[in-house]
Amino acid sequence: MAGNGQDGGAAPGPGRGGPLGLPPSRGDKRFYFALMSICIGLFVISWAVVDRYSVLWAIILSAVALAIPPFAAIIANAASATDRRR
Repeated sequence: MAGNGQDGGAAPGPGRGGPLGLPPSRGDKRFYFALMSICIGLFVISWAVVDRYSVLWAIILSAVALAIPPFAAIIANAASATDRRR
């Protein structure tokens, strides 16, 4: 019967409920948490403190904070990415 999950479809693979890569190590999780904490801290400091003295520096700090999350995600997913390459 179609639609009940027993239709004999393609075998599960990556992206279809197949085996996942290794989870990030504890050190990677801590580094990710530290980077994201720095990111949030930069946003808060830039617009709560620095903008009173220099709006330009507040914008620069916000731009730096904006660039941190992609690198944090890359670092957090590095362990599972190396596992997928094997």
